Amino acid sequence: MEPPQTPAAAAAEAAEATLAVDSPGQMQEFGRRLAKLLRPGDLVMLTGELGAGKTTLTRGLGEGLGVRGAVTSPTFVIARVHPSLTGGPALVHVDAYRLGGGLDEMEDLDLDVSLPDSVVVVEWGDGKVEDLTDDRLHVLIHRVVGDTDDDRRTVVLRGIGARWAGEDLRLS
Repeated sequence: MEPPQTPAAAAAEAAEATLAVDSPGQMQEFGRRLAKLLRPGDLVMLTGELGAGKTTLTRGLGEGLGVRGAVTSPTFVIARVHPSLTGGPALVHVDAYRLGGGLDEMEDLDLDVSLPDSVVVVEWGDGKVEDLTDDRLHVLIHRVVGDTDDDRRTVVLRGIGARWAGEDLRLS
């Protein structure tokens, strides 16, 4: 007889999913489906190399959340707030690529103030935003590398913290 699984181990297993995405359109649709799981206070970290589809995914999140404004890469403004048109949470879209100082620079953006009432999505946030909250959804986007126009991606969702324990991230 196997020993019973600890709650932490069960939560860790339940809080991860992997899916295949074959086109930018599917990535955007994935964002729309993912938006249905999100609620105010959620932090979503997007990891993937240039061209992986982070902004395309965020565009789908914006559509799914029903926010105002075109969701585009905030590289030069660092952060954009998209208010809700439906009474739901605003979408705060952050591109931390040019920020090198970790949480100190992120604190200048006052994300901790926005977080309780918004869905905060941070591109390039690894090593920079983890201390904002114990609960976050980490989305890792892997693409075919090299000189190719292949649009296939593997997306790994990892729910970290009590917020994501037991959440079905398969989005099927």
